[in-house]
Amino acid sequence: MAKLKLNIPVKRGDRLELDVETMASSGDGICRHEGYTLFAPGGLTGDRILGKVIKLTPRFGVLDILKRINSSQDRIEPPCPVFHKCGGCKFQDLSYEKQLEFKVRVVQDSLQRIAHIETPEKIEIIPADNQYQYRNKGSFAIQGKGGKPNIGFYAEGTHDIADSSTCDILLPKINETKEWLRRLVTKHDISIYNELHGRGLLRGLVIRHSSATGETLVGLVTHKNRFPRSFLSDLTNKDKLKKLGVVGIIQNVNTQNTNVIMGPVNRILWGRERYIESLSGLTFHLSLGSFFQVHSSQAEKLYTLISEWTETDQPIIDAYSGSGGISLWLAKQGRTVTGIEKFAPAMEDARLSAERNGLSNCRFLTGTIEEHIGVLDKSIHTFIVDPPRKGCSEELIKGLQTSKPQQIIYVSCNPSTLARDLERLEDYQIQNIRLIDMFPQTQHVEIAVRLARNSS
Repeated sequence: MAKLKLNIPVKRGDRLELDVETMASSGDGICRHEGYTLFAPGGLTGDRILGKVIKLTPRFGVLDILKRINSSQDRIEPPCPVFHKCGGCKFQDLSYEKQLEFKVRVVQDSLQRIAHIETPEKIEIIPADNQYQYRNKGSFAIQGKGGKPNIGFYAEGTHDIADSSTCDILLPKINETKEWLRRLVTKHDISIYNELHGRGLLRGLVIRHSSATGETLVGLVTHKNRFPRSFLSDLTNKDKLKKLGVVGIIQNVNTQNTNVIMGPVNRILWGRERYIESLSGLTFHLSLGSFFQVHSSQAEKLYTLISEWTETDQPIIDAYSGSGGISLWLAKQGRTVTGIEKFAPAMEDARLSAERNGLSNCRFLTGTIEEHIGVLDKSIHTFIVDPPRKGCSEELIKGLQTSKPQQIIYVSCNPSTLARDLERLEDYQIQNIRLIDMFPQTQHVEIAVRLARNSS
């Protein structure tokens, strides 16, 4: 049988002068040539570019931008020296106003295209007061040799590290702590883990910091062995730790051959295993690997919004509760909350935080929401779900349809899986939708949706 000839109007290696017409949800520019879609990473709407075709599929191709002939009027100069190499940020070169417009459009498009939901013409997005120096957690990969380690985030589309002394979206104290650790690793010639050979000691860093309390928690991710004594002596220099606000240093052991940074085993090298974050007088005791929103001031706005959507006399379930951010905030507002989370260390954090804040009106259950939903009290009024990017499981959606809470509040960082799940929740109608810019300078956005059960 003869092969079907695909009508692709370009071939690999072709050079084309094109306009960037719009942007994909990934943040990549989209060009079109004779009806064929070509993605242009790094292109902004309004750019005119010279691009080289580097990939072809039946539905789309990918361009490498060789030259920007004309620049979008929305383009600005990025402050980061490795912006065009690093994969951590996508939008430092796009004006903040247009970043917000892009995120609203992506959410509207996903809801209309996937769930066939017509949204209001204008969805409110809550902007960030801090558009730089906001991120309270840095997870860094390490490559190279002990004498000269490369520390940073992976370069766009590769497994190579874009090394830089400063990341502009991280809290400054995290950058300062990272560079102090770099100097120690270099001084003591600490071996760097090599994924190809499976040898070496240090494979990553995790640094968490609270600008409200000034506390910093340091995680050194290793393959197996222990650090030399001379390194540990410098690492636990009390004068330096005090300056950086370090309250604990953890060795996290990851023996798996994977590019996931953290492993399952923690060992305290010095100090405490948790640091303290504070939002509006509420304290959170957080361990190295437990989930907490990375933009603390935007988290306050999200939690306040959710509180406005609930009432004091309505029992609440907080699924995927992480270290208890939403649960504890609502409990402080007088709500009765049950938080459910499968990551046991996060549940320990949440219980400790509840105790230290004197909150007896919240409890925490360890396990998956799928394990618990069948035995939960049927009088639950509000069900809050804040799942990972993959969204809710089919089992959870069925459980929600069976338990029939009057209200569901769905918090999501993935418009596509949110839209898929909203379509499956056919017994519920959207009452409110709000976007929170939790991740400035990136293509990501946090979405909060309030759903009410149909009266019929």
